[in-house]
Amino acid sequence: MHVGNKIKKMESKFQYTNERNVQIVIALLKAHGIHRVIASPGTTNMTFVVSIENDPWFQIWSSVDERSAAYLACGMAAETGEPVVISCTGATASRNYMPGLTEAYYRKLPVLAITSTRGNHKLGHLIDQQIDRRNIPNDIAMESVTIPMVKDHEDERYCEIEANKAMLALTLNGGGPAHINMYTRYSHDFSVKELPHANAIYRHTVFDKKWPEIPQGRVVVRIGAHANFGGELTKAVDAFCATYDAVVCCDHTSGYRGKYEVHAQLVCGQKQWRSSLAKANLCIHIGEVSGDAFGISADHTWRISPDGALRDNFGNLRRVFMMPEIDFFKHYSKEGTTLTRYLEDLNKEISLVKEKLPELPFSNIWIAQHIVDKVPASCEMHFGIFHSLRSWNFFKLPAGIQAKCNVGGFGIDGGVSTMMGASFVAPTKLFIGVFGDLAFFYDMNVVGNRHVGNNVRIMLINNGKGNEFRNYNHPCYFLGEEADRYVAAAGHYGNKSNKLVKDYATDLGYEYLYASNKEEFQAVVGKFLNPKITAKPILFEIFTETQDESNALKTALNTIVDPKTKMKGFIKKAVKNIVGENELTKMKEILKK
Repeated sequence: MHVGNKIKKMESKFQYTNERNVQIVIALLKAHGIHRVIASPGTTNMTFVVSIENDPWFQIWSSVDERSAAYLACGMAAETGEPVVISCTGATASRNYMPGLTEAYYRKLPVLAITSTRGNHKLGHLIDQQIDRRNIPNDIAMESVTIPMVKDHEDERYCEIEANKAMLALTLNGGGPAHINMYTRYSHDFSVKELPHANAIYRHTVFDKKWPEIPQGRVVVRIGAHANFGGELTKAVDAFCATYDAVVCCDHTSGYRGKYEVHAQLVCGQKQWRSSLAKANLCIHIGEVSGDAFGISADHTWRISPDGALRDNFGNLRRVFMMPEIDFFKHYSKEGTTLTRYLEDLNKEISLVKEKLPELPFSNIWIAQHIVDKVPASCEMHFGIFHSLRSWNFFKLPAGIQAKCNVGGFGIDGGVSTMMGASFVAPTKLFIGVFGDLAFFYDMNVVGNRHVGNNVRIMLINNGKGNEFRNYNHPCYFLGEEADRYVAAAGHYGNKSNKLVKDYATDLGYEYLYASNKEEFQAVVGKFLNPKITAKPILFEIFTETQDESNALKTALNTIVDPKTKMKGFIKKAVKNIVGENELTKMKEILKK
């Protein structure tokens, strides 16, 4: 330990604190190469300061005056070009950092202020030394985060993300100061000899001289909702996939329609899919919020986005590439390679599941299955969330068809209006929307907008409620019919009236079609899928049943039956029949011990 280069390293019984949030911050300081610290006296920052003072990685100075400490850090950062940490206690100490942090902000100096607190829940209760740092001046930190106590894995990952965010902000867009407000409980346990692993996240730009290598193993590109997925970007993604034998997992909102597109939701959603193809080594993540409910998992993720933000969708973010997506894919692509093994193997698995898919009840999924190949070429499809989008994501759309969905806010409102808005500015293009009844009625005012053209087709799946909440695999599924009272909001909008929508639509000048079973559907769906723009917009109301929708989803996700799992089920059932439920439960408890 260096303290003004005068005090030698001391042997001490104190090692690292057992407060996991503090451990994470210390581990990430090391991962990001930050080793200079100016510590000011106090109790609230005790677990941090004592944990680092005997770690030879850190070079520590003491400053009683926090105002001076912040300016000392400015001098060190300006001299070395490297980040400097300042640490203080929980009272007015942090207020004294402000002049120096202001200086750092306007000079773009990487000064990291780590303040300590007993928790924001203590604010406003006349508790001593509780200073509110939730809102700070705009010009003292590029990023300000809070690091709470760690109770579980989710807390741990949150702390990792927030701490990485603050440390990366020190060099983002030219650099500047950042702030970490860290909780403590004054733990007296400093017995931890080694820091547990904490996941560092690194940011890269086009200006980096050295880029990380693509790790060995399977690579999957996952695309969320994506605007303007043009031809050049498609070529770049295809070239990348050809180089690394990668596949592109996407839902209909991704916009990608290249050679390596796979719609694997139907196979990835299988409850008993045990294939080695289900796991990749690296995920390349682009786009925004995705409507893909099922996907191939990966060991870690690289995020590519011009905003450079830390968006950890899959809980394993390791690198962020702050650049246009096309620059990333072009950089890593190599000429002369055309690898397609992973794509071919995965498509075989998808085809096998589709072949084994039994006859489904009359439902949104059944409809998608039977007409997806018949959707008119060059039309644009719009889906309501969540069930409609998921049902159609099970099946790949024909080439040339783009799809949209309001997955940004992921609410049921506004889907019909969004489709109508697009149709207004593209009057020669055919627009087809698939919406559930709650989403439709929520947004039905736009159906009567006087600008609606003949290029609009609405498919209304009317089951009389928010059926998603009654679907197999939903968190509310266990409620059964109880969900209909308020959660699924059954009984509104005419309770599946066969006249309400019909009269509304026809009075507004729509051609109205309806079906309540497979035969009726097959009899009229051809008119709905007419590739030519007809004399009137069309509204096709399809009445389905709650249980049929749920059973269709359950059947679809349990098409594959793993022999080992099936055998275990038979054995469990046999034992249960012999010894009874109570004895079986006791046996399980004994085996756990």
